Amino acid sequence: MDVSERRACRTLSQPRATQRYRAKLPDKDKPLVKEIKRLSEKHRRYGYRRITALLRADGWFVNRKRVYRIWRQEGLRVPKKQRKHKRLGCSDNSCIRQRAEYIDHVWSYDFVIDQTEDGRRLKMLPILDEFTRECLSIDVTRSITAKDVIATLEHLFVVRGVPAHIRSDNGPEFIADAIKRWLSDSGVGTLYIEPGSPWENAYIESFISHFEDELLNSELFGNVKEAKVLVEEYRLDYNHHRPHSSLDYTTPAAFAATCIPSVSATPRPQEYTTRNVDNSLIASGT
Repeated sequence: MDVSERRACRTLSQPRATQRYRAKLPDKDKPLVKEIKRLSEKHRRYGYRRITALLRADGWFVNRKRVYRIWRQEGLRVPKKQRKHKRLGCSDNSCIRQRAEYIDHVWSYDFVIDQTEDGRRLKMLPILDEFTRECLSIDVTRSITAKDVIATLEHLFVVRGVPAHIRSDNGPEFIADAIKRWLSDSGVGTLYIEPGSPWENAYIESFISHFEDELLNSELFGNVKEAKVLVEEYRLDYNHHRPHSSLDYTTPAAFAATCIPSVSATPRPQEYTTRNVDNSLIASGT
């Protein structure tokens, strides 16, 4: 009614203090609020459930509803994304019909394309263990051929063990005769999904989605070396610190530590490898 607060309160016999009161959080919540803000700033795409898992992992005895209340009060909501629909697919090699049943049962890989600051292309090859959700390695370079794929797998077979199957799409690097023969000689089965059906390779597609959302979309790489360092930091953080919702909010590395290795995952002798690998950029995956 375009009147002052003083006059309105006098007319209604309402104390002015009630109009100016602002609720305050208890002092005991201040350290928790500070920690939630720190984690949300570090992991900008995490929701309150994953933040709760991180808090508990750091020793906080906190209820998820309490974190949710603070999350809403501080305006830390993550923008909602469109919900994706699951499809079974028509291929017998899809991740629905051919599920990983133990560690190193099924690996999957696919390419990710990005660029450096000068506009030149970056090509990345993440390799995932579908059972433990561990990212075993991510090659970062200007181009990757079938020979490079063999070199990466050969190194992983030595330090990690030989999987039973590898799932991929029908990219020319994956269906090349050289890699087919090499995988067959190594005793590894190939699971090629139907063309144009990325949902059949859902585990690696899900990882790539998080990889792009949490790193690639927010970083501008100056050169290949910088990209390798930042990508490897992300891979290690993903394996050892990032709670995974499908693993009951434990990390992939912690879940893998509880798994019993399969007989097929026995490391081969060192003389089988011919690749000279920089161990600072490619970890063992354990």
